[in-house]
Amino acid sequence: MAIPAIKQVKDSSIKLEQKWDKIFLESNKVEHTKVMFKNRYGITLVGDLYVPKNIGNKKISAIAISGPFGAVKEQSSGLYAQTLAERGFVTLAFDGSYTGESGGQPRNVPSPEINTEDFSAAVDFLGTQSFIDRDKIGILGICGWGGFALNAGISDTRIKAVATSTMYNMTRVSAKGYNDTVDVEARYNLKKQLNEARWTAVENNYADLNPANNLRKEQITAETPKFIAEYSNYYTTKRGFHKRAVNSNPNGSWTTTGMLPLINMPILQYASEMRTPTLIVHGENAHSRYFSEDAYKALGNKNKELYIVKGASHTDLYDGGKNHVIPFDKIESFFKDNLK
Repeated sequence: MAIPAIKQVKDSSIKLEQKWDKIFLESNKVEHTKVMFKNRYGITLVGDLYVPKNIGNKKISAIAISGPFGAVKEQSSGLYAQTLAERGFVTLAFDGSYTGESGGQPRNVPSPEINTEDFSAAVDFLGTQSFIDRDKIGILGICGWGGFALNAGISDTRIKAVATSTMYNMTRVSAKGYNDTVDVEARYNLKKQLNEARWTAVENNYADLNPANNLRKEQITAETPKFIAEYSNYYTTKRGFHKRAVNSNPNGSWTTTGMLPLINMPILQYASEMRTPTLIVHGENAHSRYFSEDAYKALGNKNKELYIVKGASHTDLYDGGKNHVIPFDKIESFFKDNLK
């Protein structure tokens, strides 16, 4: 059965890759199509819509998914989306603004405000489809997009359930470094460095890029922190490499001025006002685990759960790792319980 008629925008400036170029195998249990929709800034977002086969005429629940930070929908978010579609949800894995196949110039610009909005725009898209129940829409954020998902759940009351996996708070780590080791003076010097870069960037329409943010195999030594090596093992090898991903690109990463708003505009400031049911999943051995633990403590809603995956590292939850540790049963039951 074909996917029902889809309401979407057209953007002739965006050329979509029509062949299957995901890093995971295509499922024969769901229907897949690429879609386009706009956020309220007028940026065209591109997503992969996964629809369970033979849904008939009933309206069903849906989940919008994005992340990790610097990844594309052909990587982790697509794997999560396709797997959850196999379990009965309509899912949308999308590229955030300025990345992947989505629009926005210059390329590779991060924004805590716009990336939070991207989730709400995905809800807009899903909620205007004839085969989706707009009162049963949830979101799922992976890695840095986990923080944006929580932020969207706090601000967008239409979102009925929020899940995160291996979450980062990108504004916290950008401003304070890992484990909050960057002090006020170091933060001032970082802002000074980034702002000085604007003098050069403005001459190139702010399109200047930082060097690649993941080491290649030959650059890893015995002194390389384990989590840095794990990122490299995912993004720069056959396991997770994708040519459109910021984190895979060997020639450049985020724009040279891109981290300024992440330093100065922290997300989750109203975490205590969260009312949306929340599932926070993290790996037991992940260097980033404290982000999820602290977010869980800060959330004010009673319907919340912190689920720790035994033995898992940060990147194990990108694709399951060797032991297939992504807790899809847990995630499925969470959404089924709260999207009803």
